[in-house]
Amino acid sequence: MKKITIPELLKKKSRAEKISMLTAYDYSFAKILDQNGIDILLVGDSLGMVVQGRRNTLAVTLEEMIYHSRCVSRATRQAHLVCDMPFLSYQASLDEAVKNCGLVMKKGHAESVKLEGGEELAPLIARLKNVGIPVMGHIGLKPTHVHLMGGYKIQGRDAQGERQLLNDAKALEKAGIYALVLEGIPAKLAAKISKSLKIPTIGIGSGAGCDGQVLVIYDLLGLYQDLKPKFVRRYAELHQTVSEAIGNYIRDVQSGKFPSEEESF
Repeated sequence: MKKITIPELLKKKSRAEKISMLTAYDYSFAKILDQNGIDILLVGDSLGMVVQGRRNTLAVTLEEMIYHSRCVSRATRQAHLVCDMPFLSYQASLDEAVKNCGLVMKKGHAESVKLEGGEELAPLIARLKNVGIPVMGHIGLKPTHVHLMGGYKIQGRDAQGERQLLNDAKALEKAGIYALVLEGIPAKLAAKISKSLKIPTIGIGSGAGCDGQVLVIYDLLGLYQDLKPKFVRRYAELHQTVSEAIGNYIRDVQSGKFPSEEESF
């Protein structure tokens, strides 16, 4: 399988080929996902919840994102690798934003960055593109805005919200993003946005009308038990599988069945 590049992702949109995207935070999971043909690996700031055990993503640092992106990059051969820019790493000033995005690519070996926000980010996106930093956009339910939104709530339910999201999508495309995540948006609106853009959209909780889909790998595998959003489909229940394996290990250690003669030197 050939390397998935940004031009290839744009071609997938033109050919009406669906794009698959999953989060990855470490080498071992990234290698499995990459070898099985995932199109995009996202080093998501969701690691703040599923890896670090926090209640939201706000406390994740730039250094932590760089570290996890570097781990994932060591296993990535075919997928496109994009890294989330964490809260306050790009909002303070254009110069600081460009520097921090550059560090994620330089030290984290990401191939692009993902920014949450609407048309207000257009000047930054244009500048990043000019210095060679590709940007994936993210509108709708924005996890770093959780307190402003009053929780993880569906966006674009009324006419004003719909107009704003359409304006955001168009402004971001014009500024130069190569793809756009649509999170927590009514399915009909997400499909409408997707049809209005030349770049691919990646949905999460936004219906089947998007050009691709993304899920958190810990949700997909049933490892993360604290939350289960409506849009999550669990393809495995590894929490139960891992629990059973650990229980068997403990019993074998306590009974003296492990290690056996064949497992000893």
